[in-house]
Amino acid sequence: MRRHKRKPPMSDINVVPYIDVMLVLLIIFMVTAPLLQQGVEVDLPEVAANPIEGDADDIDNLVVSVDAEGNYYLNTGDGADQPKLSDEIEKYVATVLRNKPETKVMLRGDKNASYGMVMAAMVLLQQAGVSSVGFLTDPSEQQDQ
Repeated sequence: MRRHKRKPPMSDINVVPYIDVMLVLLIIFMVTAPLLQQGVEVDLPEVAANPIEGDADDIDNLVVSVDAEGNYYLNTGDGADQPKLSDEIEKYVATVLRNKPETKVMLRGDKNASYGMVMAAMVLLQQAGVSSVGFLTDPSEQQDQ
């Protein structure tokens, strides 16, 4: 009877396939990251205010934007750069708050937008059931002085 000699266990791990996968994933994320930014470009007023806790661009936050022409935008879905009607925004925000009441609602008003349009957006959010609204601004350059 012959006994087969067993090979000693191999203790080396081939990491080349893992490195290849990681490089492919890195390239995919680098290409898709700029495409994930949503919303419309507004020229925010610069004021010296304390930053809010957390990230304003958090995916769980709702951001309603008012541009200089008084159009309303909502930071959701594929149509984030398309103007929305006020009743569309009200219904959407009310639905989100019903399903997820801890959602933060923020308002971005262009510095050239009329005060009346920004206040109308506040009333719209109040009618949707929002109890508090955060205002987004750009940090002031005079904050250091």
